[in-house]
Amino acid sequence: MKNYVHGYSKRESERLEDQADTLSEILHYDTEFPPGSEVLEAGCGVGAQTIILAKNSPEANITSVDISPESLSSAKNLIENEKIVNVTFKQADIMDLPFEKESFDHIFVCFVLEHLLDPVLALKELKKYLKKGGSITVIEGDHGSCYFHPESKESVNAWKCLIKAQQDLGGDPMIGRRIYPLLEEAGFKNVQVTPRVVYVDKSKPALVDGFIKKTIIAMVEGVKDHAINSGLINRGQWEKGIDDLYKSAQKDGTFFYNFFKGTGIK
Repeated sequence: MKNYVHGYSKRESERLEDQADTLSEILHYDTEFPPGSEVLEAGCGVGAQTIILAKNSPEANITSVDISPESLSSAKNLIENEKIVNVTFKQADIMDLPFEKESFDHIFVCFVLEHLLDPVLALKELKKYLKKGGSITVIEGDHGSCYFHPESKESVNAWKCLIKAQQDLGGDPMIGRRIYPLLEEAGFKNVQVTPRVVYVDKSKPALVDGFIKKTIIAMVEGVKDHAINSGLINRGQWEKGIDDLYKSAQKDGTFFYNFFKGTGIK
């Protein structure tokens, strides 16, 4: 994915795995596909979500595609290490998939649309491979829904750098709030969207570590070079902003973020 703002480093792979593990219950308590069904995971990346799909639906046949051979290699290793046997990987562009039309019962898309120049076109393209009456599941975040305490001018500016960096690449970091209209515009029926709230304070130590530190702040740190080199922020302001973001993971800190999960029927 050329517009993937976070890059393809080993650290980013680790961040995606940490994110998936931390948010599994919040995002996927209702993600399950029937035995024998054919499921397409469009844009599987390093396989962080693939593991959850496969474990939640061990008798479904999952085909996971991604445009990046490096990501696919990581995904395959992850799945093999977990001894999962119901997943097949294939390198492919979701805008030009090598499958017969209407060959899948369900399609799953997670943290992909936010990076695309034309998410509606992508959804329309994916719909061609869905059987009539089949379902699509879409999950996206919304960077405009982020609130944290304590807050400083520098921490807010660092967060804004994440948003601007993704926008500079043609993505939409606030796409979560658009899932309903996007699915409807793509022609899906019975569209339903639910918010998946993540709220963190010191009473939730697993989320303090897994979400604030390893997911959110790691995601912001991933755009450091773009933010500084493009003049969005200077190095001193950036370092102060990151230090201040870490204060939300300390004793008196809190953090709030909203994901959105949408489903629709062809």
